[in-house]
Amino acid sequence: MGFLLFLKERLAWIAFIFILISFINIIFFLDAGFSGISTSYFNIVTTVLVVSFLFWRCIKETQGVNHFLGNLSNAREFLYRQDTALSPFQRKYFEEFQNVIEQKEVLLNQSNVKLLEDTEALLAWVHEMKTPLTALKLMIEQVEDIRLRHRLENEWMRIHLLLDQQLHHTRLASIEKDNRLENIVLKSVIFNEIREFQTWCMEKGIGFQTEGLDQKVISDRKWLCFIVRQILSNAIKYSHGNSEISIYTEMDDSSHLLLHFEDHGVGIRPEDLPRIFQKSYTGTIGRESVQSTGMGLYLAQNAAESLGIAIYAQSTLNVGSKFTLKFPLQNEYQKSYGR
Repeated sequence: MGFLLFLKERLAWIAFIFILISFINIIFFLDAGFSGISTSYFNIVTTVLVVSFLFWRCIKETQGVNHFLGNLSNAREFLYRQDTALSPFQRKYFEEFQNVIEQKEVLLNQSNVKLLEDTEALLAWVHEMKTPLTALKLMIEQVEDIRLRHRLENEWMRIHLLLDQQLHHTRLASIEKDNRLENIVLKSVIFNEIREFQTWCMEKGIGFQTEGLDQKVISDRKWLCFIVRQILSNAIKYSHGNSEISIYTEMDDSSHLLLHFEDHGVGIRPEDLPRIFQKSYTGTIGRESVQSTGMGLYLAQNAAESLGIAIYAQSTLNVGSKFTLKFPLQNEYQKSYGR
């Protein structure tokens, strides 16, 4: 590969040399004064010298470029070493490349600092919003009109979920630093999230059928709660009134624990199903609801992937949907986190 690149790089020189040799041979042929000179001897000697020179330069230049590519991490030091096979032109090119790279690195560092500052400011804002949101929750609980209180609680829940999504969206980039694996009983996570949606479920007349939630998994509690919250909120949002959501576990053929969330709602169109985990994708049904942001399942899948959990979705339009969390085996956790 290096030899072919060298030939392409020096093609003009090679062509010029052989045109020059051909021109000299024509002169030998036309000029009677050169009749006594052996053109065959001249051509053989010249060709051997040219080929030897090109072969030597090919080795030197190929070694120099390969050595440089293998030392990109300390390119500046490499450029000013005297034992390199770089030509003055090549050295000049690489110096300019290095200057451009350094300028881009400065801009990249500035952008990273700005992003970090914006992220910290956003996290601070979300945490600040939690204080008035908590106070608002206490005030809503004191409203005597039950119908008005339920409406206020539903709107409060929407604000709470949106802030929760924004908080976890901001933290998602550093989820590896925020993980703490522990043994978790699924019942504690599921029941806690159901209680959070109690008012919403009562208004829609939605009940829950649970089975096999005494199983334990190894995961991060905070992020697992977030994943369950996103799936549950979608199941409640798109379920028909006075219906049930089934939450149950089973083992697959490979002994992986599967956690199912099955609702009886509007379902998902077949053309939308492959795209429901894409960022900001709301789907055909989601466009009909102002509450849909298209971020919940996207964030849930990204968080689950970082925890080694797979999410699967099955759905039939106007029948319902089933979302499944497939938890990794303990040895798969150890392999992922190097423990």
